[in-house]
Amino acid sequence: MKVLILAAGRGTRISRYLSGMPKCTVDIGGERLIRHTVRLLQKYEIRDVGIVLGYRQEAVREVLAGLDVTYYVNPFYDVTNSIASAWFARDFFNAQQDMMIMNGDVYIDGDLLEELLAETRSPVMFSDETRKETADYKFYYENEVLIKYGKELEGDDITGEYIGIARFNRTFVPEFLTKMDEMIANQQHSVWWENVLYELSARRDIYVRDIRGRFWAEVDYIEDYERILEHRKSDF
Repeated sequence: MKVLILAAGRGTRISRYLSGMPKCTVDIGGERLIRHTVRLLQKYEIRDVGIVLGYRQEAVREVLAGLDVTYYVNPFYDVTNSIASAWFARDFFNAQQDMMIMNGDVYIDGDLLEELLAETRSPVMFSDETRKETADYKFYYENEVLIKYGKELEGDDITGEYIGIARFNRTFVPEFLTKMDEMIANQQHSVWWENVLYELSARRDIYVRDIRGRFWAEVDYIEDYERILEHRKSDF
C-alpha cells in the first residue's frame, strides 16, 4: 500500500487562526496534524508515503523532520487545485501497489485507518452518513455506488459527507493516471483530484463506504479543530 498525502494548499477558511502556517501543521495537542498522520501510517507498516507540498513547504518539511517520506512539489499551488498536486506526484503511482490518497488536513486515528485498509473494493471513496445534516462536500449514493456529488446537494439528495480519503487497487492505477493526464492536458487544473473519479463514474462504478462510528475531522473551520482537540483529550 502506498499513501499519497496532498498538503500543498494554504487553507483559506481557517487561515486567520493559523498565523500563516499550513493547516496540515496545526497543533492537535502535543503533535502536529501531518506528523500524526505519517506516524500513524508507519505504525501500520505503511512505509511508502508521498507528500505533495506547496504553500510554505519549508514549514511542513520541518514538522516532518526525521520521518521517511517522499516529497513532491506543486509550484503552482496558488493558481491550481489538488488535481495538479496529484499530477506533480504522478511518478509516485505505480501498478504494483494499491493506493490511498488523502487530503493533508484530515485527521484519522487507528480505528478508522484499520477500516480503510480492510476495504477491498476499488475504487472506493469514504463517507460519513452520520454527518449528512452538517455535511460540507456531499455524496448521494445507492447500493454503495456514487450517483451525485457536490456542495450544492440538498435534502434527500444527501446520503453522507465525503471525508477526504479514497483508495483503489493497483489494477486501477493505469486508468486513473490516463484520465488525470487527459484532464491536465485539457487545462482542468483548477478542480480537485477527486474529479478524476467523478468523471470516470460515467463509465464505471465508484464505490462509497460508510465509516459511521469512526472519528474523523477535516480542518476547514475552527469547529473542526476543536472537535479534534476534544477527541484527543478523551483518548488520554
